[in-house]
Amino acid sequence: MNLLKQHSILVVDDVPTNIQVLAEALMQDYHVKVATNGADVLSIVRHSAPDLILLDVMMPGMDGFEVCRQLKADPRTQNIPIIFVTASDGNEDEELGLNLGAVDYIAKPFHLPVVRARVRNHLKLKQKADLLEQLAHIDSLTGIANRRRFDEAIDIELRRCRRVGQALSLLMIDIDYFKHYNDHYGHGLGDLCLAQVASSLSHNVARPADIVTRYGGEEFAVILPETERDGAVQIAQRLNERVVALNIAHAPDAPLATVSVSIGVATCAASSETTVMELVAQADTQLYAAKRAGRNRTCA
Repeated sequence: MNLLKQHSILVVDDVPTNIQVLAEALMQDYHVKVATNGADVLSIVRHSAPDLILLDVMMPGMDGFEVCRQLKADPRTQNIPIIFVTASDGNEDEELGLNLGAVDYIAKPFHLPVVRARVRNHLKLKQKADLLEQLAHIDSLTGIANRRRFDEAIDIELRRCRRVGQALSLLMIDIDYFKHYNDHYGHGLGDLCLAQVASSLSHNVARPADIVTRYGGEEFAVILPETERDGAVQIAQRLNERVVALNIAHAPDAPLATVSVSIGVATCAASSETTVMELVAQADTQLYAAKRAGRNRTCA
């Protein structure tokens, strides 16, 4: 099985013959989409981003340079590799394209083996870059998203929920009396406990859009887009129950027999001007309220 078959390439040229030549050369190995003008490129890419774009420079209306500028200015599309395709052999144009963020330049007329080789190499580089980006957002101990991912996602989701007119809820979660557990069993079993709790949280938050992260130490955070307060409380209570159901024996000197969590819930309405910092502070306040009330519970 050819693993690169899963990659998609957008071929952009206002000359149908050029599109046909490139598409036929690549379609055996990749999913190929085509566009004949800049406006269509922006529409296609923002709806379904390809893994690489072969972009003609000279097109009527919006030329390839302007298309590249707009794609590189948008956080959602700035990491898509762009290879410029042009009949011009001027160094100035090539320099401009590379300075705008293109990864390569191919001159017309095409030498198809070279086109295929360059496409293949840049897709391999993108795979490696994507993997490194994913690893940078993963907590190595628990395997769930890390604090860096939380900081990026909470800001994006808060702005998105306001844009679509929906509430955003946040759960702040802390393992109860975890210092007792660590002191009694040692850091090795303490790490295992953290991983078990993280796995339980991530497996019991059902929607793909929900993001479970390790916030720090024994504290976790769950971002719940488009979720009102009552729905967030129901999810939090389910998480409480599932962690207790792990039946992890607590330290003998801990006030609770099994490992549990306390959860604070905060919700930001779509019309609210609450900042990320304020939302986190509100969830933290509720978390401390849950601890003061006896732990192993949810407060909202």
